[in-house]
Amino acid sequence: MARLSALACGVLFGLGLLLAGMADPAKVLAFLDLAGDWDPSLALVMAGAVGVAALPLNLAPRRARALLGGAMQLPTRRDLDARLITGSLLFGVGWGIAGICPGPALTILLTGHWQALLFVAAMLAGMLIFTALEGWRGR
Repeated sequence: MARLSALACGVLFGLGLLLAGMADPAKVLAFLDLAGDWDPSLALVMAGAVGVAALPLNLAPRRARALLGGAMQLPTRRDLDARLITGSLLFGVGWGIAGICPGPALTILLTGHWQALLFVAAMLAGMLIFTALEGWRGR
């Protein structure tokens, strides 16, 4: 049941990205181009996403278990450290250069665009490097 639920959520998320235009790198880059030909339409998408997520995110800390019975896993840290800030900056710069972030990349991967393939390959390489560095750091 959990896997079926995860698949349904992933398909719904991908369809939402496609309908909202988040899977179109040109639209995302136009949203990020504040000094140029700015397209603010994605701000409505983000506001809608925050609105939809607000209720379950406020209810989740009150629950001991997830709706499907799994452990509730919520972040506990509230501080900002250099690792979080550096990672956020790298994510933002990468998003600004490519106009793609991980969710839309997986969505447009199914279209066969070589840019999505390159992005996902770079994303997986980054994840492997991070895992290796974390393993090295934990020794």
